[in-house]
Amino acid sequence: MDNHEVGKNFIEKIIDEDLAEGTYTKVVTRFPPEPNGYLHIGHAKSILLNYGLAEEYNGEFHLRFDDTNAKKENTEFVDSIVKDVEWLGAKWVGGVRYASNYFDQMYEAAKTLIQKGLAYVDDLNADEIRAYRGTLTEPGKNSPYRERSIEENLDLFERMKNDEFKDGEKVLRAKIDMSSPNINMRDPIIYRVAHVTHHNTGDKWCIYPMYDFAHPIEDAIEGITHSICTLEFEDHRQLYNWVVENLDYPHPPKQIEFAKLYLTNVVTGKRYIKKLVEDGVVDGWDDPRLVTIAALRRRGFTPESLKNFMKSTSVTKANSSVDYAQLEYFIRDDLKPKAPRLQAVLDKPIKVIIDNYPEGQVEYLDAPNNVENEELGSRKLPFERELYIEREDFMIEPPKKYYRLFPGNEVRLMNAYFVKCVSYETDDQGDVTVVHVTYDPETKSGSGFNGRKVKGTIHWVAAHHCVKAPVRLYEQLVDEEKGVYNEDGTMNINPNSLTVVDGYIEENIKNYKPGDAFQFVRKGYFNIDTKDSTQDHPVFNRICAMKSSFKLPK
Repeated sequence: MDNHEVGKNFIEKIIDEDLAEGTYTKVVTRFPPEPNGYLHIGHAKSILLNYGLAEEYNGEFHLRFDDTNAKKENTEFVDSIVKDVEWLGAKWVGGVRYASNYFDQMYEAAKTLIQKGLAYVDDLNADEIRAYRGTLTEPGKNSPYRERSIEENLDLFERMKNDEFKDGEKVLRAKIDMSSPNINMRDPIIYRVAHVTHHNTGDKWCIYPMYDFAHPIEDAIEGITHSICTLEFEDHRQLYNWVVENLDYPHPPKQIEFAKLYLTNVVTGKRYIKKLVEDGVVDGWDDPRLVTIAALRRRGFTPESLKNFMKSTSVTKANSSVDYAQLEYFIRDDLKPKAPRLQAVLDKPIKVIIDNYPEGQVEYLDAPNNVENEELGSRKLPFERELYIEREDFMIEPPKKYYRLFPGNEVRLMNAYFVKCVSYETDDQGDVTVVHVTYDPETKSGSGFNGRKVKGTIHWVAAHHCVKAPVRLYEQLVDEEKGVYNEDGTMNINPNSLTVVDGYIEENIKNYKPGDAFQFVRKGYFNIDTKDSTQDHPVFNRICAMKSSFKLPK
């Protein structure tokens, strides 16, 4: 056995066995989302897993919408999902597919089950069906309508289709076993009456198949070989197999379950995200504090960073959680060599006046765009008598080992000169407003500093050659200390999940467009927001801070 064999996950081993035994001759996988919300990072794992397997085995990958619940679905969600899958780089064959395109075949499949004596029309209402179903410890009991004749069931089912009954008045149920230890097998509903306009089929249908009935049929019609889903569908596999076996599909697909991806301290449930959107806690499904794929893209994450992150998480049967810091590790790792580095001062800057620098003079200094990647070249950085620095980079009475600016101390201005603090000004509250320095013209960056050395280096921007813009500093949306949810099911929203500050960014930022990502030196990785920015008024999102305590396991 070679090293590649040893490194294969349990799904790959199943596929290898199926191919070796001739169960299937070609691997066909699919990603089958329900268009009832935006995709989140857990879906990204499923997309990349399914697409990756199709690539690995030189097979096919399908994108198909499981759109059987028209009440919760719409074209906004369809469009967003298509965009997300494309952005992740997954390429599907045969165009975008829809479960609703197979509604005619599903209707005929239901009639086939009726003709086999394996389905019946039931008049019990939802509460009665629930009461008849039994519990985990008690078997269910048969509906009084369970023994209707095949002819009567065919007639009633056709009348359901022909709009003769109200919502909930009748359902079609599979006839399996009301005493089954698996509650999913206790005569599950496979069709219901629902008078609702469908996003794809309009008003053609007033009956719709249930997911557990429709899904295996879709897979079988498309020739899917391995129907890969998450663990919550494990108890549904018996019904999945029952459907495809009793409809006599020649090469029925095989359902395989794997553990979901759980991230610490994030909100992924669609109903929770929907509530956050509706309550105005976030500004949409793509709010950068969320971990929907659209939100991660808007915040500045890259497809490559998500792919590498997913590779670092194993494909197993065991549920586990991954620290959010691990996700941030991979975006830093991806951006570090390719993101330009710019100078920016964030919030409440202190003005620095270089007393011995000529008034009105502007000097353009050479600055590398990325010290670790020379291929990104350099830029011209404007330098003048008045600058802005970070408030944290000056102290009147500094502690020991503080190497930044304070009275009498000398520091290096990044990409510029050495400057020495000679005095400072304060306002009525005692807050520093201006720092006066002198510069040494013999210490220009790149000159070797005339043999001189200083311990501290700080960044800056030219006061009259910078762009002032809002910068959004994000923290986790939910309170990490208290946990994600309260006992009553509400979420512990972190009040500091979004802080907006005024940033002062070097004027070279004007060369970039919405969506571009870069590093603000010493401050973190940022991008220009694609939703709220205009050409003249950029808005910045912090993707992640510069460093984290997370280390990738060896």
